[in-house]
Amino acid sequence: MPSVYHFLPHLLHNPSSLKPSYQKTKGRNGVSMVLGVPTVKRAAQSYLLTTLQSLIQNLNQEEQNKTLIVVFVAETNMDYVLSVGNEIETQFSSHVESGLIEIISPPASYYPDLTKLTQTLGDPLERFQWRSKQSLDFAFLMMYAQPRGLFYTQLEDDVLAKPGFLTTMLDFAYTKIATNNPWLIIEFCQLGFIGKMFKSVDLPFLAQFFIMFYNEKPVDWLLDDVVTVKICNPSLDQKMCLEAKKAIWMQHRPSLFQHLGVHSSLNGKIQNLKDKLFGKLTLFYPHKTNPKFESIESSIASYGKHTLEEAYLGKIYFWGLYPQAGDHIAFKYDPPINLSRYLFRSGNAEYPSDRFYNATVEILPAEMLDGEVTVTPDGYAIVGKFDKMGLAEGFINPQLFPIREIRLNIHSKSENWVIISELLRQKMFFG
Repeated sequence: MPSVYHFLPHLLHNPSSLKPSYQKTKGRNGVSMVLGVPTVKRAAQSYLLTTLQSLIQNLNQEEQNKTLIVVFVAETNMDYVLSVGNEIETQFSSHVESGLIEIISPPASYYPDLTKLTQTLGDPLERFQWRSKQSLDFAFLMMYAQPRGLFYTQLEDDVLAKPGFLTTMLDFAYTKIATNNPWLIIEFCQLGFIGKMFKSVDLPFLAQFFIMFYNEKPVDWLLDDVVTVKICNPSLDQKMCLEAKKAIWMQHRPSLFQHLGVHSSLNGKIQNLKDKLFGKLTLFYPHKTNPKFESIESSIASYGKHTLEEAYLGKIYFWGLYPQAGDHIAFKYDPPINLSRYLFRSGNAEYPSDRFYNATVEILPAEMLDGEVTVTPDGYAIVGKFDKMGLAEGFINPQLFPIREIRLNIHSKSENWVIISELLRQKMFFG
């Protein structure tokens, strides 16, 4: 009988072609849901860390315990694969250690020579090779995930999730099963292959179909073909076929996942797609109890009504134009105050790349500094810096009390604007 080697005969030359060349795993098994997140190197902005942060933040501990997130780095350059793996381990160390996140990548020998394939659909060569590889990527990821959990959901590396999405998905699926409504796909996002949920027992059939026709059509078209093959009677008209397909390709409303960003994984393609059934995104987090300031100074020009003053008061987010090295934002207090904690969140769900990439949080005490504190040449104590997600937060050493000024100091030029979507100052109370 035909096997994968009939459709990908080059695999016979290397018996390890179907095993990951890189794997970071704690061996988590028997979960309710496996979330597959394929990612590739993008010429422009990467949204992978933002995607992982959104998924994890919207899972409570009980939901995390029944979930496995598999990040599939679909690249064969091992230096790049290792850099992605290190980034994820650094940013989400506890979740990698717990087994919630796994990271894998395929060997170069898994892929055929894409330059020797016969082009189809009249696509340019670059697009044809990109979509052919994507079908093979999805097949590899699905077969890796298949034995690990009860259900599998295909995502992308540029999505946001709604709070409680996992419980909503499982409840919906279990309800359909309990009421004897057979399904092949449950759709939790209208766009492309995002948010498509399958029973793990169906993944071998899907992966085999994608491998058989990987160079014929884009993978989301192949998915539609799978459903057509399974449910449509050739003697029925198109309308009856569509109704039959809807019965096993179910749709959940509202959508639970939203596409973010505009840069496709296909180099040069702009893809500003939004799922209108997702609802509104949370663009900033207001804190209206921040202590009163004397003044706010900034060398970064604000855009329209998105001023620092309005952001500090919790009315809107700050949006500034192209930070440069040496720019600063300063919050001044007179009389000086005692602050126990600070939090600055840059970027937001709609513009995740508009964040601080190389900036520090600095404090000017009312009195001369004493002790082991890193101090700038102009006398500010450096208390923190923005991480790769654009977040800076921390507690303030009481030896810096009282505080006359908090400053954000930018150390390098940015190619993006900057958004501050959350500003929090917690005042220290005594008594």
